[in-house]
Amino acid sequence: MEWLNYHHLQYFWTVAREGGIAAASRKLHVGRPSISMQLKSLEAFFGAPLFVRRGRYLELTDTGHLVYGYAEDIFRSGRELMDAVRGRPTGRPLTLRVGIADVMAKLVAFQLLQPALDFDEQLALECREDHPSRLFAELAMHELDLVLSDITIAPGIDVKAYNHLIGESTTTLFAAPKLARRLARRFPDSLSGEPFLMPSYDTAIRRSLDAWLEELDLHPVIVGEFEDSALLKVFGQAGRGIFPAPTVVRDQVAKQYGVRPLGELEGVRERFYAISPERKIKHPAVLQIVARAKREIFGT
Repeated sequence: MEWLNYHHLQYFWTVAREGGIAAASRKLHVGRPSISMQLKSLEAFFGAPLFVRRGRYLELTDTGHLVYGYAEDIFRSGRELMDAVRGRPTGRPLTLRVGIADVMAKLVAFQLLQPALDFDEQLALECREDHPSRLFAELAMHELDLVLSDITIAPGIDVKAYNHLIGESTTTLFAAPKLARRLARRFPDSLSGEPFLMPSYDTAIRRSLDAWLEELDLHPVIVGEFEDSALLKVFGQAGRGIFPAPTVVRDQVAKQYGVRPLGELEGVRERFYAISPERKIKHPAVLQIVARAKREIFGT
């Protein structure tokens, strides 16, 4: 593998910016012969001249212009790196890389992430959806800044990350208008024998729903199980079955999917966590997300 000598590149970059070797010598506090020698070494490395002399001045060749463009990016990134490490503004948009558990209600995720879009600084938001276990692995490799999930990282999992409870919500059952009218009068007894759309087995909300149905001795017909909460709601919208969603977004679910709430299940609660790589959250956008969610969404 070829390795670029960044000292040589810096001398070249300074000569190009300052307009000559003499000016670069004063800027760098390095003798002119040393700079000239470094430039020759860099030209030998690239196999092409970087400057051509025009009278008393040096002008960049085509190769020189190409190298100078990359050098600008390299040293700009270097300055931003130093600023970021030392906590100074970098001038680069702050990036927030968020993983969203696939079973988590997308309307809840949207509400949680809205403060990031209102962040005081310019922010680039990157979202990806996947199974929590895979998102936790990416968090451990610092490929994500935050995971939004309805489950925590289990103590036995070898991932250095911390669970921050944002809030919790009861669950509401919904159905398309025609089905809802038929079931509303005798709810919840009317659920037995009716089509039910469920989250997948490995979710906290599914376990709570199963326990609630068993406690009341209700036996709906499970016609579909979904990892993707949005797809589950689309099937419910089409009248294919009853489905659950967090009460905290009840109005939004009813409006967006054209469905009606059947009833609130006080004993079936869903918790929402912000899972971060550090015990004390440091990312400013994540701090804003958690603070506003607790205050404005969950009222805690």
